[in-house]
Amino acid sequence: MRALIISVNFGKPDYQAHAEEFEMLAKGAGAEVVATVMAKRDKPDAAYFIGSGKLEEAVLLAQSSDVDIILFDQALSPAQQRNLERAFNLRVVDRVALILDIFALRAKSHEGKLQVELAQLQHLMTRLTRMWTHLERQRGGIGMRGPGEAQLEMDKRMIGDKVKVLRERLSKVERQRTTQRRSRARGGTMSVSLVGYTNAGKSTLFNALTRAGAYAADQLFATLDTTTRRIWIEGAGQVVVSDTVGFIRDLPTTLIAAFKATLEETVQADLLLHVIDASSPQRDEQILEVNKVLEEIGAKDIPCILVYNKIDAVGYEPKIERNEEGRIVRVFVSALDRTGLDGLRGAIAEAKEKIGNNVASLKNI
Repeated sequence: MRALIISVNFGKPDYQAHAEEFEMLAKGAGAEVVATVMAKRDKPDAAYFIGSGKLEEAVLLAQSSDVDIILFDQALSPAQQRNLERAFNLRVVDRVALILDIFALRAKSHEGKLQVELAQLQHLMTRLTRMWTHLERQRGGIGMRGPGEAQLEMDKRMIGDKVKVLRERLSKVERQRTTQRRSRARGGTMSVSLVGYTNAGKSTLFNALTRAGAYAADQLFATLDTTTRRIWIEGAGQVVVSDTVGFIRDLPTTLIAAFKATLEETVQADLLLHVIDASSPQRDEQILEVNKVLEEIGAKDIPCILVYNKIDAVGYEPKIERNEEGRIVRVFVSALDRTGLDGLRGAIAEAKEKIGNNVASLKNI
């Protein structure tokens, strides 16, 4: 599908990284990016997000480039989206909808599909409600006594009912996870979750540690479903390792809410391995974004080791770094070359050793 990207620069220092990331998202969704329009603004235009002059330029470029879809690198209000679609006479997909679309494309497990569907319906519900508010205010009258309001209420009710069913199903999945975690805790099994920015190499590292064969690719959101494997680590015994969904700038809050059951694995972990792409020029910003989401889901106080991955791409040597108290805080590895993994296993064992077999109190180290 031929796409035109509209990117808006509000003067933030990370604009270029944000724009490149959105292009990766577009390609990950299967779009062929044939043209890009960049607009500079101090604040969004209420009607079109971009100004009327830039909109005119974009419409002409879309026509001359024969594009099929407009991809907008910001979250649009329902009114802005509707106005843009009228101007282009094409479908307009904003950042939130694009991320949701990729999640729908990549979700494989029953749980993952339920979570994506819930997020999509919640997104649709807000748009449906706002899209029709001008009709609701009029409460009948000429031209308003027909099926318009009734159809809206039916749509709302149907979506609301579906959301309720999905939440109940996900709640059941969450209860099953809780039971499994309690069983692991009773057996003294340590729980380790891999977290990190999308495309940092979490799945490759997970495969290297567990020999699991989980799907790994050089693309955003290659992993959506939590994969869990049990491994033996010298000095730590049985360890349950979980690979989780990657984080990204401006991750839609509906997705964070919908993926609560998946992220629950992170919240309940005894130790987090925060996987970082050592070769990324934006790695510091990415670390901040991940920390922001960890705080949002209630996982910021869980012990964490920073794992700098892809050291083969920047010529670093495998090593371990400790803080003033002697605790391991950073481990440098290459999941692709499988270098530095012994150091990482040792760091996991050391983390458990600090509290003996009582992994439940690992959060206090």
